Amino acid sequence: MPTYEYRCPECAVFDLICGMGEAPDSTPCPSCGTMSRRKMSAPHLSIAGSAEFRLIDNSKRSAHEPPVVTGLPGQGKNRPAYTANPLHHKLPRP
Repeated sequence: MPTYEYRCPECAVFDLICGMGEAPDSTPCPSCGTMSRRKMSAPHLSIAGSAEFRLIDNSKRSAHEPPVVTGLPGQGKNRPAYTANPLHHKLPRP
């Protein structure tokens, strides 16, 4: 459900949760009862599922649950002996 912001001329800004398209243009303030108009505000878009969210989540998780290392990096069965990318052949060799 979307959250709509209203500005009371007497008090402050308050939020109202309504269905999309069902938010009234004005509503009484919950604290003083004065009619308050709806305020234009930026939408609160979620970043869940994005690459940025996964990076933040993995960074937080690695601080508390670091992965267990069983060997040196780069040694294993899954490492290819060479690359198939032709651009890598132009790189300087050690």
